[in-house]
Amino acid sequence: MAKSQNSFIKAQKEKKRAQKKKEKEEKKMERRENNLKGGDLSDMMAYVDNYGNVVSGSPDDEPKVEKTDEEKDGK
Repeated sequence: MAKSQNSFIKAQKEKKRAQKKKEKEEKKMERRENNLKGGDLSDMMAYVDNYGNVVSGSPDDEPKVEKTDEEKDGK
């Protein structure tokens, strides 16, 4: 009786292993389908404005403020 029970346990372990492998493969395929990596470079870029804040738009979008001669000299 011990021998048949031992075979039964081995079969159950094999089924469980096969089930886990199948689930792992399904998760792998799902991750491949929903892959968000490799997007546009512009989506990954961040810019810092004059005040040190991180913004999504480029600094070219903002109006430029020219400094006067006094501000340039540091007076």
